[in-house]
Parts: sequence; structure tokens; C-alpha cells
Amino acid sequence: MRTFFTACMLVLAGAAAAQNDTTEVFDYSQFGDAEGVKRYCTQKVLNQTPQRIISVGFEHHGSYAMPSVPLSPMLPAMQDFTVNRVSALRLQVNVPVVSNSKIIWQLGANYWGSRFNIENPGTNAFAKRLNDGMMTTAGINTTVFKPLNEKNFMIFQASADMNGVAEGFDFMQGKALTLSGILLYGWKTSEKNMIGTGIARTYRAGQILHVPVLLWNRTFNDRWGMELLLPARGYLRRNFSTSSMLQLGFELEGNQFRMAQMGIVNNDVFVQRGELKPRIMWDKKISGFLWFNVQAGLRYNWRFDVMNEYDGKKDSQLYFRSNLGNPLFFNFSLNFVSP
Repeated sequence: MRTFFTACMLVLAGAAAAQNDTTEVFDYSQFGDAEGVKRYCTQKVLNQTPQRIISVGFEHHGSYAMPSVPLSPMLPAMQDFTVNRVSALRLQVNVPVVSNSKIIWQLGANYWGSRFNIENPGTNAFAKRLNDGMMTTAGINTTVFKPLNEKNFMIFQASADMNGVAEGFDFMQGKALTLSGILLYGWKTSEKNMIGTGIARTYRAGQILHVPVLLWNRTFNDRWGMELLLPARGYLRRNFSTSSMLQLGFELEGNQFRMAQMGIVNNDVFVQRGELKPRIMWDKKISGFLWFNVQAGLRYNWRFDVMNEYDGKKDSQLYFRSNLGNPLFFNFSLNFVSP
């Protein structure tokens, strides 16, 4: 019996040794990755600011000068005014329609309503209309992010906005419409760096422009990064944590606004409003996907031209130009962000 058990143990030990030898020489690399599986890059870099799905904000500009406003459409005399303040309500919604590894498609809507408080507008046609009405932008937009593979991607964005100065929404007609868009091709070299270039049609400077654009989102380390979409905006980012970050940079904003019933040619003028805003911003997570944003900076007057023609650029189409003063401003908003 003892001999039988000894023989069994020897057989089992030999089988185990043979199994270990087989394991050591087996080449798993022959399997590789599953065939037919294609990988795609994502639309963000590490530590990037969260994307806003719903945003509700308020903005306030301090007092500044509005010089050289025509006394009336029929007289060459000019008047100087003081704008005591500008208060603005800003709303934005971006809803994912399709979101998977192969494509991200979003639809959105936006509203930007600015109320001007002008000191003693009197009977001046332009100042009174601006003071009594609301300078409003209301629009829709769509954005498509299409990854081509692990390294390359394309971005398409288009927007249609109705813009006007009125007491209600009676400005919403064909001549109040502006169309903008951007097309980008890019490279994502790592999870910390993506860069792209393309062309844009934009009214951000107040006047229709077709310009080349540069997208560059880069995370240098756990604390520092940058987010650029030039010439529209650019920011240096400081991450204190995953729920708190500070940004220093600028944004160029604006559009063309229809103002009716001015008593001049075609009964319309078009306010080309462009604002360059150097600013500092702080984003802080409140709870879950709810974030708070506060910002402060300077509103620099890029353009405040009033034209007699839609998309006017010629001197002969200029009603007047005002070199507005440059006030300080602040803005705060509550934002529901994407995961």
C-alpha cells in the first residue's frame, strides 16, 4: 500500500511540473487585440473645465461714456451720453442628441438680453430707443464632434441667431438673422493634448468675418493647463482640485443687432457690437453636477458701429461710430454640467 501511494504522488508531481512548464513557454501574444475593433479619441483633455449643459447667468457692466451719437437722423450735430450701467441675463442649453464613441451630436439654444440705462436720453432717437428697449440675441446651435480614429477628429458647429433692439420680440424677422459656423480638423496626440485648425464665419467682433481658427487644449500637469479657440477666446487654467479651478484669459463677444423705426433709409439701422473681455474666472463644484461660476474683468470696446445696411462695411453705409468707454464688469452663473 505504501508503495502504491508513493507511485501516485510521483505521477501527480510530474503532471504538475509538466503543466508549469507548459504555462511558462505558452505565447499569449498570438491573440493580440480583437480584430475589427476600432478605437476613437475623446473630445476632452484631462482636467478640462466641465462642459455646461444648462447655464443661467447674470452680468453687470459699470458706468461708461457713449460719445458722438447723432442728435437726429436728419441733423449732423452730435451728442455725448453716459451709460449708467448695463445689466444682462444670459441663458444657455446644450443637449446631447447622440453620444457614443463614434460621434457626439448636440443641439442647443441661447439667450443674451442686455438692458442699457442711459442718463437723460431726451429726444435723441438712437439713445431713447436703446434705453427703452432690450438689446437681445436669441438663437439655436448645433455641434458635431466626429472622431476619425485614435488620433484625428473633426468638429462642426453652426448657429442661427435673431438679434435686435426692441421692447418685445418684434425685431424677429429676416434682417435680424445672423448665421455663424466653424469647421475644424484636429489631432489628439495624447489624453493631455489636442490641437486643431480650420475656418470660421463669425459675428463675434460685431461685423461679419471669415477667419482661420486655432483650437489647442493642453494639460501640462495636475495643476496647470490651457484652453484656446483663437481668435474667439483663450485661457490659462489653474486646477486646485477636481472640483475647483481658476482661469485667466479673454473672450471676444458680440453680434449685429437690428434696430427699427429710426426714420432713416429703409427705416432700419444695424448696431455692430463687439466686446473684448479680459477676465478672471473661478469655477467651483457645489454638489453633484451643479457648479458655480463667477468672473470679473474689463469690457473693452472692440466695435460699436451703427450701419444703414445689413452687414454694412463701407464708410458710405455708416450712420455713426461711437468710441465707448471701457467699464469693469462682473458675471456669475449656475451651471448643470456633463459628467
